[in-house]
Amino acid sequence: MDRWRGRVALVTGASAGIGAAICRQLVEAGMVVVGAARAVERIEALSRELEGKPGTLIGVKCDLNKDGDIENLFEVIKKKYKGVDVCINNAAMSYNDGLLEGTPERWREMLNVNVVALCHCTKESVKSMQERGVGDGHIIHVSSVLGHGVGVVTGAYFYSCTKHAVRALTEGLRQELRDMKSNIRISCISPGYVETEFLGRMMGDEVANKMKSNFPALTAQDVAASICHILAAPLHVQIHDLMIKPNGEMI
Repeated sequence: MDRWRGRVALVTGASAGIGAAICRQLVEAGMVVVGAARAVERIEALSRELEGKPGTLIGVKCDLNKDGDIENLFEVIKKKYKGVDVCINNAAMSYNDGLLEGTPERWREMLNVNVVALCHCTKESVKSMQERGVGDGHIIHVSSVLGHGVGVVTGAYFYSCTKHAVRALTEGLRQELRDMKSNIRISCISPGYVETEFLGRMMGDEVANKMKSNFPALTAQDVAASICHILAAPLHVQIHDLMIKPNGEMI
């Protein structure tokens, strides 16, 4: 990770869980990290906690459902730091609705956050890299094991659909960058069950606590460490799609 010291990383969904853990590990590795989320006060609290570490963390309030917020996010980064060297598309959301219970409004919101905003941030990040002649930039999408299969959780079927899209977009971008003869790398990481706030927000605390008690789980720090592994790979190596699971996972 030494070559990333002083470089700029954008992390979406940075206020909690995997996003916050990524911010922490990148700051400890000496990077300048821009954390984007609606709950920017949580990122600011983490920034204060990380004072004195090799890198720095700033928070930018950003609602990924709003194109204008994303455009403002990149303007802020350009003014403060010139641009992005690493973009980690971590933000995601889900409702606990079966396919016969969901609504168009909820499906659109999930697509906006999980897919459209990911594409928007990727496009702006690659543009920033190209404008500054950054040839070793890196885009990382956070997908899921549910992007490799459907699973058995009825309320997660549409979420699974969005994560399949993330993996398809990873390969599509790899091909576009290859055809442009760009050395910017694109990677995807697909974690299994991770013990974070995500499941509680989706299904309620009772279900989340039952999962925690009965199933093996990764920690957010495990996922962040694997992302650092992806970033640390030699420049001629592209880790395309890394799946990580807790030992003993059923899926």
